[in-house]
Amino acid sequence: MDDADGYFGERVAATYDDSSHTFEPGLVEPTVNLLAELAGDGRALELAVGTGRIALPLAARGVPVHGIDLSRAMVARMRAKPGGDAIDVTIGDFATTRVAGPFRLAYLVFNTIMNLTTQDAQVACFQNVAEHLEPGGCFVIEVGVPPLRRLPPGQNVLPWSAGPTEWVCYTYDFATQASQGHYIDLDDGRGEYHTIPFRYVWPAELDLMARLAGMRLRDRWADWTREPFTGESRGHVSVWEKPAGP
Repeated sequence: MDDADGYFGERVAATYDDSSHTFEPGLVEPTVNLLAELAGDGRALELAVGTGRIALPLAARGVPVHGIDLSRAMVARMRAKPGGDAIDVTIGDFATTRVAGPFRLAYLVFNTIMNLTTQDAQVACFQNVAEHLEPGGCFVIEVGVPPLRRLPPGQNVLPWSAGPTEWVCYTYDFATQASQGHYIDLDDGRGEYHTIPFRYVWPAELDLMARLAGMRLRDRWADWTREPFTGESRGHVSVWEKPAGP
């Protein structure tokens, strides 16, 4: 791990855009559509802005975006892209870093709330966002529903993918909600192993964190296209609102 950039140093940043299917236009466009609607004519704050997958097209829609990210390596990749130098970025931990506000919208996409590996850090993130939002502003999180139903009885290891270039599995600690991603990158029959810690979190738990921060749930969908969220949904896009007045 690169101490300065956390788990997303140059090794990860160098191939992040190439290796992630989340850059497909069919996934980015509905994300940006919803965020642009929520931002309206206000400013947006992206937590963990990374290489600009969402910030750049959102800014291209006319929404002023400010990003927070711990990884200078990831931000450098964004800076190298067209329009990347127009995104203001503050380097720091998105759970606690303060920037000049206020913002109409704050958002945290692609399971990144789970990169905060303690409940205290996740609670602090909600409190930090609430302090940045203007009255009536919204906080949006995209995150998976913990996939514990997919685990065989008595096991805590969930195979995720296995292919010619990468093997991935996750382990779970049910007492602490700690999770660990295990990744083996394959090249010509040789493997390189790395791991990243997470903390999985339930929708109802996120709602309570929002309430502690003075926000309330406004909407929850299964995805960015606003499909209904049900007991079978594997993920959710949730919107919490900071009250506009007393």
